[in-house]
Amino acid sequence: MLAALTVLAIIAINVIAYRHAYAMLHFTLGGTRTDKAEKLNSAQKIKVLCSGVNLPRPRTDLPPTSLGAAAKALTIDSSNGIKLGAWFCPCEPSSPLVILFHGYGAEKSGVLREAQAFLKMKHSVLLVDFRGSGESSESYTTAGFREGDDVAVAVRYAREQFSPSKLILYGQSMGASAVLRAVHSCNTQPDAIIVEAVFDRMLTTARHRFEAMGVPSFPSAELLLFWGGRQFGFDAFSHNPFQYAASVQCPILFLHGSADPSARIEEARNVFNAIRGKKTFHEFSGSRHEPSVVRFPKEWNETVVNFLNGMEN
Repeated sequence: MLAALTVLAIIAINVIAYRHAYAMLHFTLGGTRTDKAEKLNSAQKIKVLCSGVNLPRPRTDLPPTSLGAAAKALTIDSSNGIKLGAWFCPCEPSSPLVILFHGYGAEKSGVLREAQAFLKMKHSVLLVDFRGSGESSESYTTAGFREGDDVAVAVRYAREQFSPSKLILYGQSMGASAVLRAVHSCNTQPDAIIVEAVFDRMLTTARHRFEAMGVPSFPSAELLLFWGGRQFGFDAFSHNPFQYAASVQCPILFLHGSADPSARIEEARNVFNAIRGKKTFHEFSGSRHEPSVVRFPKEWNETVVNFLNGMEN
C-alpha cells in the first residue's frame, strides 16, 4: 500500500511539474498575467503551483514611430519558417548600431526607453521580438535558449542590411542570456555587449522562483527544468550564462541591481568573473529586477556612454 501511494505521489509531482513548465514556456491567447510570486496570497500560490502561471502573449499597441519619426517595422526571416518582428530606427549613415533584446514575457517595446537613449547617443537601433512575442511567429519561449538563435539571425540580418560601423548587442534578463548563448553557440561576434539583470544558471533562477513561492526548491526546480527541456528537445540544465561567458571576446558591460531577487548580484558577478577579456560591472544601489534606465536614467546614461567611449581604448 505504501509503495503504491509513493508511486502515485511521484507521478502526481511529475504531472504538476510538467504542467507548470508548459505554462511557463507557452503563451496563452488571453486572460490576466499571473502576478509575481511576492504579490500572491497563499491561495493564489497554491493554485499557481498546481496549475501553472497564465502568460498571455506579449503584445504592444505602440506604433514604430513611438521610437522615433524615422522608425519602421521589419520582419526578419529565421530558420524553420520562424519570423521575427522588429523595429529599426536609423541615425546617421554607417553609424554604430545597437540591437536590443527584451526579457521573459515581454516584447520589443520593453526596451523602448533604452533604445531612445541610444538614439540620443547617435546610434541606430534595432529592437527585436523574440519568437512567440510581439509581431514574431510562434507561441512559446525557451527562456533564452532557442532565443540565442534569434540573436544570431538578427545580427546576420543587421550586418547584411545596414552595414553598421560597429555592432553592439544589448540584452535584458532573458535577452542577456540569449545574447551570451549566441556568442557561445552560434559564433556571433559583435563589437561590444551590454547585459542587464543577467542570471548565471537556469537552475538557480528556477530555485529562486520556488523560494519566492514558499516551497522547497528541491526537487521542484530540477523537475521544472527537466520537463521544460523535454518539451523543446534540449538540456535546460545546460542553459548557463556563466559558461557562455568564456566565449566573449569583445568589451562587455554588466548592469545589475543590488537588490535583484530573481538574478542576484552575486550570480551576475559569477558571469562577470568568467569573462576573460575587457569587462565592466556597474551596480545600481537598491534596484531590483527592473530596467535601471527608468529608475536611474542619469546614472544609466553616464555608465553606458563611458563604456561606449572606452571601447576604442
